[in-house]
Amino acid sequence: MNSTQEQQAAENHHDQEVSVVVSDCPEDDARTVFDVLRAAFTTDRSSADIPHEAASKRPTAWTATVDVSETRTVSGSVTLGAPVTAEVQGGYQAVDRLRQGLADAFAVQVVGTVSGDQEEEVRLRLDNK
Repeated sequence: MNSTQEQQAAENHHDQEVSVVVSDCPEDDARTVFDVLRAAFTTDRSSADIPHEAASKRPTAWTATVDVSETRTVSGSVTLGAPVTAEVQGGYQAVDRLRQGLADAFAVQVVGTVSGDQEEEVRLRLDNK
């Protein structure tokens, strides 16, 4: 593979990555969201990387980078203690694939978007089905 092909492959891979930030929720709900993300996609969070509250008065935010190039179906819905807000950012198609993957397990509602030239940031509300 020449350098141009390697650069295009790296750019295409980057186009399939979505950044996910979950905050302002109990750690059990954050874990449930990340478990679903791991079941549906490849992420940079291992199953041993369990969300836990930081020992400070500031809100805790948990993050993951999700590769949506390969999607697996999540069988059935899961239960959250309360609705969870997730901030997701990536290319338009990648964010849509992530949203669709989450919809296998949660009721997903788009509650805000910020559009850019090649990427968008979307606030999703995840709730029990």
